Amino acid sequence: MLDAILFEQAGVPSAAIVTDAFVRTGAAIAAAWGMPDYGFAVTHHPIVIQSTAELARWATEVVPQVRAILSGEAASGGREGNRRE
Repeated sequence: MLDAILFEQAGVPSAAIVTDAFVRTGAAIAAAWGMPDYGFAVTHHPIVIQSTAELARWATEVVPQVRAILSGEAASGGREGNRRE
């Protein structure tokens, strides 16, 4: 999350992906670094115990969120529409 924010602050478009268990943490990090509206993509949790096939499915699901963030099409407030809370 912080890497993506630092890239953005340096003018490099980037998209962070967090798992649904860490949405609040991601939002807090963004706010702490002066980017409270920073949008990030959200995927399922936990990742570590999933099969390769399941992770591939999740990756396919998160791609539209990443595209929307990088293209500037993500809703205002960034995470709107991307949350899995």
